[in-house]
Amino acid sequence: MTEIQPVRKLTIIAKDPGLRIGNDGPMVFAQVDVPAEILAPGPTGYRIKVVDYNATERRAYAARQSYQSGDILLDPFAPIEGEALTDRDYQVRVIGNPNFHAQNCYAIAMRTLGLFERALGRRVSWSSGGHQLHIVPHAFALANAFYSEPDRALMFGYFFDEEGKPIFTSLSHDVVAHETTHAVLDGLRSRYTEASGPDQAAFHEGFADIVAILSIFSLPEVVAAGLGITDKLPGVGEPLAFITEDKVTPAAIRDSILLGIGAEIGMATGAGRGALRQSVKLEPRPDILNDPDMAEAHSRGEVVVAAMAGAFVKMWTTRISHLGTFDGLGYNMTAVIEEGAKAAAQLLQMSIRAIDYCPPTDLDFGQFLAGLLTADRELVPDDSRFGYRELVRQSFGDFGIVPPPGQTDGDGCWPHFAASDALRYSRSNAEALTRDVDECFRFLWENRDALNITERGYTQVLSLDASLRIDPDGIPFRETICQYVQMGHFFGSELMAICKIDPLPEGFTTRTSADLFGGGVVVFDQYGRVKYHIGNGLIDGERQKRRLEYLRDNGQLRAQGGDERSRFANLHLARMGG
Repeated sequence: MTEIQPVRKLTIIAKDPGLRIGNDGPMVFAQVDVPAEILAPGPTGYRIKVVDYNATERRAYAARQSYQSGDILLDPFAPIEGEALTDRDYQVRVIGNPNFHAQNCYAIAMRTLGLFERALGRRVSWSSGGHQLHIVPHAFALANAFYSEPDRALMFGYFFDEEGKPIFTSLSHDVVAHETTHAVLDGLRSRYTEASGPDQAAFHEGFADIVAILSIFSLPEVVAAGLGITDKLPGVGEPLAFITEDKVTPAAIRDSILLGIGAEIGMATGAGRGALRQSVKLEPRPDILNDPDMAEAHSRGEVVVAAMAGAFVKMWTTRISHLGTFDGLGYNMTAVIEEGAKAAAQLLQMSIRAIDYCPPTDLDFGQFLAGLLTADRELVPDDSRFGYRELVRQSFGDFGIVPPPGQTDGDGCWPHFAASDALRYSRSNAEALTRDVDECFRFLWENRDALNITERGYTQVLSLDASLRIDPDGIPFRETICQYVQMGHFFGSELMAICKIDPLPEGFTTRTSADLFGGGVVVFDQYGRVKYHIGNGLIDGERQKRRLEYLRDNGQLRAQGGDERSRFANLHLARMGG
């Protein structure tokens, strides 16, 4: 009987076509693990459906690649006998095949989804409610790519540089992972696409960059090439390879392509300016978020990326310094790469797990930082060995991002729910409480006073997710995450009387109406007891006033219910137009 394979290998471009081995060497390809499944043409699997239709040229690219022969799973773009991933003829042949572009998108998207599901300890649904996310590798002739929730799709464009060379956004690992992260995050927090304060849309962009950057450090060939190594990695039985100290200084790592996004696109659209975004080079300033230049979502998102990238550089270089050097030769290159992979994996998992500890509406950077610190402390209470949390907190603080004052403890984490004794569990079915949204809603409603959930407005439990994670000692760690939202339509007089907003924001009268949003996350422990309640109150007057003023000043006050589900397409198009 044929052995069942849990994963399969598929060939991709490892980071970006702009990453080369040497100054003008071949691109860096890699063969990555993705879940094993019998793929339909496209490729089409149980979570991803590639639809390769070019709207500009009004043509469809036929899917001619074969992914299995009987029970044998195939990689149709693996080098044939006598070829290598670094051979130029092989790379030219593969790049010229649109079916490879489709495979590149499928494999990177599935790999990115897998990162989330492993970190969260559960399956992640798409916001659209369907099982498959569509990917269009050659959607249009435009230097753009975006996630479109109404179309349940990731759209990748293409364009031509000054020399007439085609540039495909679907070939950039950075871009594909970035857009896939938008789709995954929208499934986890569907309200983050709505008009809110300045940080929420910026967080979507910054978080997508964080995932795209940190996810490539598990590919050693990418790290080696990004650090300027031109030789092959050492294999079994081969002598040690070394990397000189000057290539792994904090400055050298910041200047490398490793912490940039979209190198080829940036060079093609910006007259050789390098990566599309190189957030790690932002100079830390506590007041940087007050800068008018940081109002646009992509630019503001770069601040949170810079904070995370800064923590990563400090973490990696510290770990490298503990390795020791070989006289005149430098560091063991394999050990350097392994330390980078460990540091990146830790920060990436912290970042993903933080989403479970973030409120479902009106997120700000400080709340994400609190979620980041809390998620890591829950799984790894003792941080004394590497000091990840303190390093992250310091790096974010350098950019003026701090945990919400008065709402977090001395470690910057969310405190455990304080009013546990006031909660009533007797009227809830204990078995169904952490599995059934209606039972969970009954529990919230029954305990609305203790949980400080107002009766004003409409309340809905959006999701109830069970997570199973493994702590460093190998012990299972179980939680259930309940996400609920509240919505209300308030007139100015109600804003004054109920929300205590007095005076009203400029431009508002007692007859002016506005939609308010609130909500929270209730974290149940393995016994079905409330451990955390993290949220933004619907009638929190101070927060709602700031939000209304921001929306008014940016012409978004009436955005709700309109075009907000196309927010990413609009943001990306606006950025290209600027």
